[in-house]
Amino acid sequence: MSLSLCHFLNDMNQSLVPAIYPILKQSYQLDFGQIGLITLAFQMTASLLQPVVGMVTDKRPTPFSLPVAMGCSLLGLLMLSVANSYHMILIAAAMVGLGSSVFHPEASRVARMASGGRYGFAQSLFQLGGASGSAIGPLLAAFIVVPRGQGSIAWFSAAALLAILVLTNVSLWYSRHPAMLARRGRRAPAVIPASPLPRGKVIGAMAVILVLLFSKNVYTSSLSSYYTFYLIQKFQLSVPHAQYMLFVFLGAVAAGTFAGGPIGDRVGRKPVIWFSILGAFPFALMLPYADLMWTGILSVLIGMILASAFSAIIVYAQELLPGRIGLVAGMMFGFSFGLGGLGAAALGRIADVTGIETVYRVCSFLPLIGLLTALLPDIERRK
Repeated sequence: MSLSLCHFLNDMNQSLVPAIYPILKQSYQLDFGQIGLITLAFQMTASLLQPVVGMVTDKRPTPFSLPVAMGCSLLGLLMLSVANSYHMILIAAAMVGLGSSVFHPEASRVARMASGGRYGFAQSLFQLGGASGSAIGPLLAAFIVVPRGQGSIAWFSAAALLAILVLTNVSLWYSRHPAMLARRGRRAPAVIPASPLPRGKVIGAMAVILVLLFSKNVYTSSLSSYYTFYLIQKFQLSVPHAQYMLFVFLGAVAAGTFAGGPIGDRVGRKPVIWFSILGAFPFALMLPYADLMWTGILSVLIGMILASAFSAIIVYAQELLPGRIGLVAGMMFGFSFGLGGLGAAALGRIADVTGIETVYRVCSFLPLIGLLTALLPDIERRK
């Protein structure tokens, strides 16, 4: 629960970055391409470093890196609140991403250690905190940042300070865990179980997983980064009204995130992945042509269905590569952030040239890539 709470606080603060895009766009006369570059700066620092952090901490776990990571996010928030130029905004966004790059792999490892064997449930509970934080961030931005301005972002540093205190306590528990004590005592580590598949098939399965994450995260990025602009332009909504609808969408993402893990524990990871990636396709096709009411309904369905796959994908990948918990978590989170950032930058350019509505027509076909799920081996049946 402590990790889920800190994930909530971490991702709530992170979600402020895209939530204040309308303010930044107006204050600094930014185009959609520049908005996309802010997302790229934020997400690429996380994506490039997370696999490296995961690989290093698999060999040398560092319990107290968790509060240090939150300290980086705290610094990024404070910089963002006083930024007076586009370049300073980019640096501040990159600092927030740097905090994520350290937090997610180690926190995911601790969540698995504390799972008691219910890996899907533990991962979903951990993800629920992050998804809930991402959902509440835009709502808080609408109530606090929009009326009070960019400087009010500094108020959210209190949440980062609370997370640092909680994570310090988690790090103390982590440092006393039997696995950590065994490393310090230089006793022989536990035997790492072998992968259920040959090396070549593991590489192929991981490649398929990364392609599935591509389809999922680029489409999700189109909604999380540009949904408010889409609603404002197509339906002439106010900024606070658009933020409320973004909150509802991200709330559906939180609900779907939690549901996927326990269902995967019961029926298997692959059926959840099948349903998640392909189940959103018909709704994605309808979204660009829907009126305001149906846009809200369809975005909720899409967010809930797409999000249900993430916990299942992480646990599936961890079972493909047992003993590489940090590396897998770093790859999954890092690739998700990186694809989201690259997708946001590319979609911003498309929006500048062809219009924001074209982005949603193009992205509606991305869930079809989910057909590649057929290439994933049934590792649970093998086990």
